[in-house]
Amino acid sequence: MVDDRLLTASASPHARGRDTTRLIMLDVLIALTPSLIASVVLFGFRALAVTAVSIASCVLFEYISRKVMKRANTIGDLSAAVTGMILAFNLPSTIPFWMVIFGAAISIIVVKQMFGGIGQNFVNPALLARIVLMVSFPKAMLASWATPFAWRGSTPDAVTSATPLAVLKTGEGDLPALWTMCFAKAGCLGEVCAAALVLGGIYMLVRRVITPVIPACYIGTVAVCMLICGFARQENAWSFAAYELLSGGLLLGAIFMATDYATSPISTKGKIIFAVGCGLITSLIRLFGNMNEGVSFSILIMNILVPHIDRLTVPKPFGTVKEKKKKKEAAAS
Repeated sequence: MVDDRLLTASASPHARGRDTTRLIMLDVLIALTPSLIASVVLFGFRALAVTAVSIASCVLFEYISRKVMKRANTIGDLSAAVTGMILAFNLPSTIPFWMVIFGAAISIIVVKQMFGGIGQNFVNPALLARIVLMVSFPKAMLASWATPFAWRGSTPDAVTSATPLAVLKTGEGDLPALWTMCFAKAGCLGEVCAAALVLGGIYMLVRRVITPVIPACYIGTVAVCMLICGFARQENAWSFAAYELLSGGLLLGAIFMATDYATSPISTKGKIIFAVGCGLITSLIRLFGNMNEGVSFSILIMNILVPHIDRLTVPKPFGTVKEKKKKKEAAAS
């Protein structure tokens, strides 16, 4: 009797894990929740509204894009919700809602869906949307930082504050106490509480959503560069480096954006090269560039280089003989 059943052949690896895209994205959302709570405490319900608008816009644009492109809908995998939340974390609480929607359109339609959807984008969608918004609307993105807890006053919208990075860059103004930098500072929604970001990072490490390679190498490279700069300037190098690490979007970028599966290298060696490159470019922009922040641009540049890094660091199959060695053996024989 002939068996009519068909065998399905697929590329290795054939081992299947229980983790799905939906579960991984759910873990990322859980890891981002402490930072969301911190931003609401510091900036009031305006922070929650910006996040809600960003997530809703990203999900809606993904649904419409997939319908128009006649592809299976993917809003159930929660990747659009993660993009929306990370985008909101890259925005100030004072930003107009229509700019949030514009950023969501850039991240989902242009960066993600026009390149084929999840896993096909060559840069982080939320990160590129932030850069587009910074270039298009610099006043809204870079010059209107709400002071933490100002929402409790009678005129919270009128209270603005310089970010610690701006103070470090210009030397004008006072820096908050170093311990305060861990819990409350002016900036984008997701970067104002370093402790919440670290807590989320630990959760993702425990859940094995990410590995420590990229965050550790990225942050470590910036730390070394800032220490060298601090000693060269004959300042309190340790304090200078600590403020640089806790300021701006370094922790947010290192933990939640540089570790994006689709836009980071595959091998451990590649991840190290990628993260060190991010750290060097971030340090150069912060120390010598006109902008206070360099995280977004550094990750974007290294995202573009990821295919080349993968090609150079891809592990060789066991038993493979290098081409040069083959030629030498052929010449010798």
